[in-house]
Amino acid sequence: MTTDPRATTEYKYLQYETHDEGTIARIVLDRVKYRNAQNRGLLVELTAAFLRAEADDDVRVVILAGNGPVFSSGHDLGSPDYLAERNPGPEQHWSYACTGGTKDAVESRFHQEWHYFYENTRRWRSLRKITIAEVHGNVFSAALMLTWACDLIVAAENTQFADVVATRLGMCGVEYFGHPWEFGPRKAKELLLTGDSLDAEDARALGMVSKVFPAEDLTAKTLDFARRIAQVPTMAALLVKESVNQSQDAMGFSSALDACFTIHQLNHAQWTHLSGGKAVVGTPELGMPDWKTAPPIRRADPHAP
Repeated sequence: MTTDPRATTEYKYLQYETHDEGTIARIVLDRVKYRNAQNRGLLVELTAAFLRAEADDDVRVVILAGNGPVFSSGHDLGSPDYLAERNPGPEQHWSYACTGGTKDAVESRFHQEWHYFYENTRRWRSLRKITIAEVHGNVFSAALMLTWACDLIVAAENTQFADVVATRLGMCGVEYFGHPWEFGPRKAKELLLTGDSLDAEDARALGMVSKVFPAEDLTAKTLDFARRIAQVPTMAALLVKESVNQSQDAMGFSSALDACFTIHQLNHAQWTHLSGGKAVVGTPELGMPDWKTAPPIRRADPHAP
């Protein structure tokens, strides 16, 4: 017997709530201690929460938000939770012992990242409900994937968006490579090669962000925005989403994502080779700066080098 995805679930890394007689679901990342960094447990729970909202016929709009001072700092790169769930032992997450997790270093990463960093993000993009990312503070690297998977993005005035994996880890961007579609081709190259950020108004000017609100009003105003969208008949709303997504796919979006995911794995394989299997990204021993002591991210100022 399969589990009913609508069933009430105890979450460790997020919160799930509904509003307006169940027509709006709000999923909230809740790893505040680690700035909502994405460990495997959180990502698996997030998929379950999205599927719960999708299966609930009362839900019309799904909001994705984050507790604490930032929306998400990206991939978890070494918290105690991450190390415990990754390494063999009683706390290892089940997903590391299957879906390619038992293969050699390169093949394992190819399978694991496809399932938990790439295909899951594509699945969220195709959710049969309208989704809104409610972001604030830092939206860094892998946090962009969560944000871009949503149909609409609402940002607090203090938000900054950046992908720093090229400048800090020697990688060619995150696994779900939406950068050219969200930033435009030349801006994508600039932001990836510099590690600079966009603020909320910069992102709005590019068309990536729909609304910008004061941080103290973000949740209330995002709910009001969701209420407007929830008034659209559900079939019409879904077909609007499908029409735009299918148009984007016809322009090459999905094929480009597939190709860039493979390129991303080539980049990992290079670092695996150069490090003798000790690292899958650039490290100080391999000539990269230490990301733990990196200077603050700066805004991409068009009038400064």
